[in-house]
Amino acid sequence: MALVNLLKALAADGQLRLVALAHFNHHLRREADADQEFCAGIARALGLPFLVDGTDVRMLASREHRSVEDAARTVRHAFFERARMEAGADVVALGHTRDDQAETFLLRLLRGAGSRGLASMHPRNGAIIRPLLDCRRDQLVEYLVSRDIPFVQDASNADVGIPRNRVRAELLPFLRERFNPSVVDALADAADVAREEWRWLDEAAQELERRISRRDGARVVIEGAGLSSAPTAVARAVLQRLLTAGSGGRALAFETIDQAVELSRGNGTDFDAPGQRVQRIGSDIVLTGRPAGVVGRPLPSRHGIGRFRYPLSIPGEVELREVGCVISAEELVTAPARAVARNSAMAVVPRDLCGTALAVRNRRPGDRFRPAGVEGHKKLQDFFVDRKVDQRLRDRVPLVVDDADRIVWVAGHAANDEFRVTDPAQAVIILRLKGVGGAV
Repeated sequence: MALVNLLKALAADGQLRLVALAHFNHHLRREADADQEFCAGIARALGLPFLVDGTDVRMLASREHRSVEDAARTVRHAFFERARMEAGADVVALGHTRDDQAETFLLRLLRGAGSRGLASMHPRNGAIIRPLLDCRRDQLVEYLVSRDIPFVQDASNADVGIPRNRVRAELLPFLRERFNPSVVDALADAADVAREEWRWLDEAAQELERRISRRDGARVVIEGAGLSSAPTAVARAVLQRLLTAGSGGRALAFETIDQAVELSRGNGTDFDAPGQRVQRIGSDIVLTGRPAGVVGRPLPSRHGIGRFRYPLSIPGEVELREVGCVISAEELVTAPARAVARNSAMAVVPRDLCGTALAVRNRRPGDRFRPAGVEGHKKLQDFFVDRKVDQRLRDRVPLVVDDADRIVWVAGHAANDEFRVTDPAQAVIILRLKGVGGAV
């Protein structure tokens, strides 16, 4: 009510144009419908359009497995944007105060937020503005009372079971009395400092994100080396941006961000985060989003997975999450007796023919190799046709290649006969194809 009257005065002075009032009904309180009607009456008195919408936020939160507060904020701000477009407005003004800012800072501090969270509410965030963010709540109440302007108290403000109300009714008065009479201003000032620090950090993170990440269909691929070599604060900010985008805007715990940072440094294992799977594939960190309405780990597609290429250490192994398998390499000083009896899940190749490094990739145009019993080289495409490999599955077949990018083994199918073991006394590499969690 203070905000709308102040905006009305500025509009009368020609400093802005007040085009509509907007109200969102969360249906969380018995008084919610009466409050909506109160706001509708104010709009009628001012001769302004009244834009209104609402939903059962508690039911929405339960359905989407998120907190009531988070669900309410998401659906409310979506409504604000729709209302802005409908009214033809440049911005939507909200009535948050300096006291609200202090409460937000404390709540986020208690949850363990960094600079981004401690920045609290911004005076302007896109099309959302908060003109009263430097005003104290008691000043606004005094303004309303002195002008006989009616207003409504939200009855739920007395419910100390709600964390914000508990901070307002219990923690802030305690801090004011026992530690700092000006604690609200001190906390709001700290939010200003955090906001400027975050602005710098976010710019650095955006620049790094542009350099080391790319989108590949439903996946975001991040260069692990670029991420792990960045200052920890910048790396966390990059992951905060990308993981938040993949989560559908849901809040992320510090542990989730830090777990992803550690994964980029080669520590820890793949894990599920809100709305996505976080994996280390080769040297990259890959975020794979879940389709809308899907709960649990995303399954790899049976086709259209895009190109991949990962280094294969000797000895070592690489997990190909795209195709749900593992390729391993083991070095032996002499060839085992079964070296000539290769099968689809194993190949034995001479160590000295493999060069300094191996890699695992999927097919590329022009790929050729020499299957056993074939004169000269054969196109990989023709090999797949002869073997009746489903066209939709051909991009999923792993190829082990040497440092000259020659195909050593078409995993699960055939080895290149140029890499056949001819001397039982020579050192060899045993290549194996396994499904994730067991042998193929």
